[in-house]
Amino acid sequence: MSQTGVIKDQKLLLLQKKKSKRNLIEILMGSIVKPLLGDNLTTIGSNIAGLLFIIETLRRYFPGQLKVTIQQLLVNAIHRLPFFKKCADKTLAYFSPYAQIRFREIEEYRYNYAYSAIKTYLGAQVNPQVKNLKGSQMRGRESLDFKRDDDKVEDEYEGAKMWWEDLKSTDGVKMCRLTFHRSNWEVVTGAYLSYVVEEGKSIEEKKKTVRIFMNNPSSNWKLQMKHLWSSIDFEHPATFDTMAMDPKKKDEIMSDLLEFREGEEYYKKIGKAWKRGYLLHGPPGTGKSTMIAAMANLMSYSIYDLELTSIENNWELKKLLLATSSKSIIVIEDIDCSLDLTGERGVKEDHQSNAEIKREKKKENSVTLSGLLNFIDGIWSAYGQKRILVFTTNHLGKLDQALIRRGRMDMHIELSYCRFEAFKILAKNYLNLDSHPLFGEIETLLEETNMTPADVAENLMVKYGESGVDGSLKGLVRALEQMKLNQHSNEQQKEIEYLTKQ
Repeated sequence: MSQTGVIKDQKLLLLQKKKSKRNLIEILMGSIVKPLLGDNLTTIGSNIAGLLFIIETLRRYFPGQLKVTIQQLLVNAIHRLPFFKKCADKTLAYFSPYAQIRFREIEEYRYNYAYSAIKTYLGAQVNPQVKNLKGSQMRGRESLDFKRDDDKVEDEYEGAKMWWEDLKSTDGVKMCRLTFHRSNWEVVTGAYLSYVVEEGKSIEEKKKTVRIFMNNPSSNWKLQMKHLWSSIDFEHPATFDTMAMDPKKKDEIMSDLLEFREGEEYYKKIGKAWKRGYLLHGPPGTGKSTMIAAMANLMSYSIYDLELTSIENNWELKKLLLATSSKSIIVIEDIDCSLDLTGERGVKEDHQSNAEIKREKKKENSVTLSGLLNFIDGIWSAYGQKRILVFTTNHLGKLDQALIRRGRMDMHIELSYCRFEAFKILAKNYLNLDSHPLFGEIETLLEETNMTPADVAENLMVKYGESGVDGSLKGLVRALEQMKLNQHSNEQQKEIEYLTKQ
């Protein structure tokens, strides 16, 4: 037989096979599917066949990202067909050679750290071929930082090609979508994604900036967790080196913080959540807020400044906790003023009118003491790990003992009036002084008066029209002497009032 005859026989055999398949499909469509779906089936089948033919053509002749993009358009077109609205995903999954994985920013009411790491990794893929970049400069750095600013990024790993897209879901949540060929499933879901997340976390750690968060009123939360907190870069310069307090106490606090930071294995061993509580108490102006800033800068932890009066109930309190990150300091300042947390809620004086009681109840916040206790060390408090909780108060005696007991507030730190050791730190900071003839007089006056570090610092900044350093120190001496007189006068007045009552 001639070669031409062989070719004709092969073509004829191929046509017969195609005809057999078509006959089989027609039998199935006519005997099983058509009775269920009616005459519209012919039109639907024709449309699907045409679309699948186009997909197969794209698979063969179009390059990577363009092929994926056009195929996605076809997928969306199939989704619009009435019959396939419910089962299009399964149908296309059978015919399409590509798979997709979505990484949402918020997943099940929690922040998705994989999303953050992936965004960081993709942004760092910078080379001369990239057309769109965005530049920024971090605090304390002279160099500019460039990131990729593309909605679509093509990547390659061990010979496998992947395509990333930066999207927003219909409910407004941001997401990264990864598309890849099914033949690369093991590579992508195994080594590649692990590499991307670890590389992104490594880049984040190197470029990490401390931020301060504030909780938004619940009326602004909308539906997404991202609306619970808003933040800015934290740029407070306070450090433990510049804090005016007793050096021994300062070293004790720093050691405790650093031990906590490295204590993962210890907390696992003893079976406790990896968190620690600090209660800062003392008169106004003694450095409680400065202490928090120094903690954040020492640990490189972000601060969540929790305003309890803007929270409606205990459920919202838990939701805010879930939306905080690990390696963070959750702060409730002036907790004695934020809510009535003495454990004696609802006790009213007999002389109050009914109208006054109703007004009080209306003002009363529904965040309760028990809700706050659960927030501190309940089951939900273990979520996230590596957290520090800080309470501050000017009036320690006003707080319920259940709130501040050891185990909830692990370390009680009293920040008191300025004494000579603290003064020497301020003198070094403000005047660059290690010693001076007036130091002896100042030491005596500081032991006899109750001046806060903030007031001492303010006096050191003022020159009183005299020559530099001497003027500042003499001004401080005068302020201390005046305060001593005032305090002595107040004590005499109190003694007279006491004797008068007797």
